[in-house]
Amino acid sequence: MTKDLEDTRPPTRFGLFMERWLDRLRMNEHLFDLLAAIVIGILCGFGAVAFRLLIDGCHTLFWGESHLTLAFMEGVPWWRRILVPALGGLLVAPIVYYFAREAKGHGVPEVMLAVATRKGIIRGRVAIAKAIASAITIASGGSAGREGPIIQIGSALGSWVGQVLKVSARKIRTFVGCGAAAGIAATFNGPIAGALFAVEVILGEFGVAQFGPIVISSVLATVIARHHFGSGPVFDVPKYELASTLELGPDLLLGLLCGVAVSYTHLTL
Repeated sequence: MTKDLEDTRPPTRFGLFMERWLDRLRMNEHLFDLLAAIVIGILCGFGAVAFRLLIDGCHTLFWGESHLTLAFMEGVPWWRRILVPALGGLLVAPIVYYFAREAKGHGVPEVMLAVATRKGIIRGRVAIAKAIASAITIASGGSAGREGPIIQIGSALGSWVGQVLKVSARKIRTFVGCGAAAGIAATFNGPIAGALFAVEVILGEFGVAQFGPIVISSVLATVIARHHFGSGPVFDVPKYELASTLELGPDLLLGLLCGVAVSYTHLTL
């Protein structure tokens, strides 16, 4: 009964003002998409920063050190290297099971499934559950990385923005792409890579109307991440010099073998 009364309660003046303002804004589609992309980029940029800080905090909680090195781990007792990952798994399981079951798995396939079968609808709580569960998994020594979780976190934030603004299913999918691009761009300091990944992998289609907002979100998120962590490369790639042209032979063979492996994988799916 109480719920029915709440549903029939007239909207407040502020609510009416926001609805009218959004209706006027929707009339200018390009401006609306631009502002939404800016909001998503800012949210995902700070989300990526919070996710990284959460991982560092969990590192400190489990190991007593925020930045782990191989030398540090060699000095950790063997029993602790077994116990801590097991404890991390025990903590993650109830978070995913009771709070948001969509948060299980790598992250990218779940986002692609939401785009393909659920019109891009992803619950907002998935971002929180994925961030906490992934931070615990990564910090405790689980076999996981940051790319899958941050893509799902960003996509969930983008989808949530679309649901709040009550946009069409097509725009929600675009906002999911904005979130995925912004998340991966902020995490790995790669705005172009984030935008192209979202277009090619998450959405699976290229359109000028979609690509513009995705690039804006990606760049904004990168700016926020660089402000907090600097503009240096995430991974230090060692310098490589070609000593002899004979080295091209093994490289050519490796490329052929990888091509055969990928073709075999597609044929067996």
